[in-house]
Amino acid sequence: MNALHYIFMVFTILILIIMVRKRDTTLVCIIGIFILGITATSSISHGVMTIFNSFIFAIVELIGTILIISVIVSMSTILGKTGISEIMISPFTKLIKTPSLAYWIIGILMMVISWFFWPSPAVALIGAVMLPVAMEVGLPALTVAMIMNLFGHGIALSGDFIIQGAPKITADAAGIYVGDLISASVPLVFVMGAVTTIAAFIILKRELKIGKLKVDDEVISAKKEDDEIKDILSLRTKNRLAILVPILFALDVGIMLIANLRGGDATALVGGTAIFILILVSLLVYRDRGLEETTRYLVTGFKFGFEIFGPVIPVAAFFYLGGEGFSAVIGDFLPETSQGIVNDLGLALANAVPLNEGVGAVTLMTVGSITGLDGSGFSGLALAGSVARLFGAAIGKGVATLAALGQIGAIWIGGGTLIPWAVIPAAAICGVDPFELTRKNFKPVLIGLVVTTIVGIFLI
Repeated sequence: MNALHYIFMVFTILILIIMVRKRDTTLVCIIGIFILGITATSSISHGVMTIFNSFIFAIVELIGTILIISVIVSMSTILGKTGISEIMISPFTKLIKTPSLAYWIIGILMMVISWFFWPSPAVALIGAVMLPVAMEVGLPALTVAMIMNLFGHGIALSGDFIIQGAPKITADAAGIYVGDLISASVPLVFVMGAVTTIAAFIILKRELKIGKLKVDDEVISAKKEDDEIKDILSLRTKNRLAILVPILFALDVGIMLIANLRGGDATALVGGTAIFILILVSLLVYRDRGLEETTRYLVTGFKFGFEIFGPVIPVAAFFYLGGEGFSAVIGDFLPETSQGIVNDLGLALANAVPLNEGVGAVTLMTVGSITGLDGSGFSGLALAGSVARLFGAAIGKGVATLAALGQIGAIWIGGGTLIPWAVIPAAAICGVDPFELTRKNFKPVLIGLVVTTIVGIFLI
């Protein structure tokens, strides 16, 4: 180990401390990149260049993820404004007769839609239609918000099996294939989801029974989306499109299974389908202005994508330097025997600390949870992957499982279940206090994290 290894380790610890204090890590990451560049090249100018080049490297690595999220949001926006998304969900409203049915139907629907559209668009889509139905059968608005958080921002986003945005970031930092990470995360995501939602359901039933939770008597006025283009398409056309959209995505899933498409290929298929749907609906709705409006919706999606990933890029840029990014950005300044900064630290740690599966699992879940404190969920994925790579090298196995544990911790905490400013979309749609929502989520999520960590120990 040399000075580069110690600098990387010190800044990793510093970034963790800053995240715990709920402060932004961008400046610290940039300083860390700068110091690594200067130390390696002994040149201030090269240190300055390293900052920009590391950002380029991170953007190149993340651009596929940014684009898929952007086009999904573009498509979801026009589906929502035209009322097509509302028709897509309407058949499920007829099935809700009791609070228990409302809990599981809304939850499963939220989870499935979030897999394809991501939770943020799904919250607006589900909340606007299902909230009045759920309240009519006795399910309070606070509970509806909790359901959308747990199933969408929790289960769906922590696995992210279809869009594969989160796994891509984590797997790259861990130095493994996306498919390997997803395979390792399936049992852990299932355990976390099952334990958390069942625990939440039991708590909900008890509080409804004793009257601690009840539907407000006041009439809640739902916020309606922009109705400017909602009535342009005929009901028959919207019904046909509401059937066509899920069929197209179901075909995508079938093609993925038959052609064994994974990672970038699977993402490209979903993204291309979303763009096709966006173009089709835009041309039908706007006719002569369809060309211009398609571009406008794409720009809206791109703004959303880069706004979400803006804070992620500096963090990813720093942690990519712990792996192959160092040679690509700075050059061959590590010792000839080096396997990358993170792997070197892992080997050194293996000789200094008696690591085992239990310590590794607890540490990765803790690291992931801490990184989620910034309310993003995504900004800590590169760190979780890097630490998993380090611990996996030290233990000699289980990199994918360790990375999956870190990802689950980061997403469940920061992706929108326990951080007040991360649950605002669901809280706003349902008209509830975000702080009260996080308090309701705390106990079932904590139970799920503990059980999932224990299961992870046996899977490493």
